[in-house]
Amino acid sequence: MANEKKTIRIEQHSSPIGYPKKQREQLRGLGLRRIRHVVEREDTPANRGMVNKIPHLVRIIED
Repeated sequence: MANEKKTIRIEQHSSPIGYPKKQREQLRGLGLRRIRHVVEREDTPANRGMVNKIPHLVRIIED
């Protein structure tokens, strides 16, 4: 139980068309491929930073 890592669920809710290439690369880095695609990632400062760079394209799903 003590070794459980905290995770976050990230959903892509908007298309990256028309946004800079670096923002599209952030989506790819998180593993998101299409609208309404949800991935679960470890809650690390690196992943949070990627999400914070593209808040207009993704949302964090709270369970």
